[in-house]
Amino acid sequence: MTSDHVGLSPDALWRARRTTAFAMFALVVLVAFESFAVTTVMPQVADVLDGRTLYAFAFAGPLATGVVGMVVAGAWSDRRGPAAPFAAGVVLFVVGLLVAGSATHMGVLVAGRLAQGLGGGVVNVTLLVAVARAYPPVLHPRVFAWFSTAWVLPSVVGPSLAGVVADLAGWRWVFLGVAVLVVPAAVPLLTTVRGLAASPDDGPATRPGTAPDDARRRVGWSVLVAVAVLALNLAAPLDPPWSQLAAGAAVVVAVAAVRPLLPRGTLRARAGLPSVIVTRMLVSGAFFGAQVYVPYLFVDRDGWGTTASGLGLSAAALAWSAASVAQGRLGSRLVSRTAVRIGTVLVLVGVALAAGATALGLPAWAVVVAWTACGAGMGVGSSRLNVLLLGWSSPQDQGRNSAANSIADAVGAALALALTGVVFVAAGGDAGYEGPGPFVGAFLLTALLALGAALVAPRVGVPPTERQEEGLPSGTASASAPST
Repeated sequence: MTSDHVGLSPDALWRARRTTAFAMFALVVLVAFESFAVTTVMPQVADVLDGRTLYAFAFAGPLATGVVGMVVAGAWSDRRGPAAPFAAGVVLFVVGLLVAGSATHMGVLVAGRLAQGLGGGVVNVTLLVAVARAYPPVLHPRVFAWFSTAWVLPSVVGPSLAGVVADLAGWRWVFLGVAVLVVPAAVPLLTTVRGLAASPDDGPATRPGTAPDDARRRVGWSVLVAVAVLALNLAAPLDPPWSQLAAGAAVVVAVAAVRPLLPRGTLRARAGLPSVIVTRMLVSGAFFGAQVYVPYLFVDRDGWGTTASGLGLSAAALAWSAASVAQGRLGSRLVSRTAVRIGTVLVLVGVALAAGATALGLPAWAVVVAWTACGAGMGVGSSRLNVLLLGWSSPQDQGRNSAANSIADAVGAALALALTGVVFVAAGGDAGYEGPGPFVGAFLLTALLALGAALVAPRVGVPPTERQEEGLPSGTASASAPST
């Protein structure tokens, strides 16, 4: 970040970067639509392609391969800038959508989702790096509020539109339609990110942990994480006790392999950046691990159609966006550490209520209300976790730490999806709806993850960018900045 705009007001700084903001907004809108649309139509896809046992795999698989893309993109962006990895990520993302949209077997669809996840992981990290390079810290809450706002329109019309598209043109066009639109949306942003330089020359090339050999080791660990998560998903169809044994072994391998990819002290929830990362991992696992079962519950238990089953997703996404906008407007008046505490508790309450409502056989609206609380929690907490991430990062570490943040997000969600898949199948969920047990089991497992996030949240600390705003001297830390 250069100092050529020093002295300008935040509004003036924002106006100078509107073109980049609009380009990012358009791309995030499409990614958001794809996410809501696929979650909405996947119950139908699983039935048509006879792939109920691979239902969770279709969501966890792309998250697993995304970890590899994130590691590659982090090192690549730090050394060469975000333009080249961004272009490569978009190509992989589009190819994956095309393969999934043309699949005639659930295995082929999953393969397309794996490619899509790999490209999406690259794009996700490069967007975070672009924010760090193109915007000063004072604008970061506003940028991430825009990112969340970009989910508003897809959250309102995405599930319903996906249902209409699936009913009129077939579910394949949910994938193929996004593939057609991503390319023209990405081209203007590619032009913009070409002007963003790599990290300073005296940064990663001279620091430990960023040499080419280390980058190769990190890619190797990321591949092992992906393999372990995929193996965990494949354990679901096995007969007990083999499914539980295989799942346990895969979890151990995944956790061991992800450890070198995260800041030191992350798995011990050390104060500061490590706790930011582990909170992200736990809360993402809780939310996304449970979210895919909300429309599935409405389809299986209540007999809702594809269009109506997206109601819970729409309500939660609206709450997510509204809460994110609110935290963005509050800016420094709401300390990020406090926002994260509020957000994680709301997610915990929402998931627990969804489990209780399902177990008691309450009407679908009760689950929708519970899930709306989860969305509000994510809107408050996730935006400020991004702010804290950049606040704890030096310019030389922005790509690496952004990758670690995205890895934690993806691994948390992928492990949660895989484990809920094992629980769901073990409880008989693959045989059609015969009671609330499989859904309650999935919700309770994710509630435990949300509880972990709420317990770790107070340890995220106050980064240097916020200490003066809290009245702390610049040399005083609520949590020391860790070395990565």
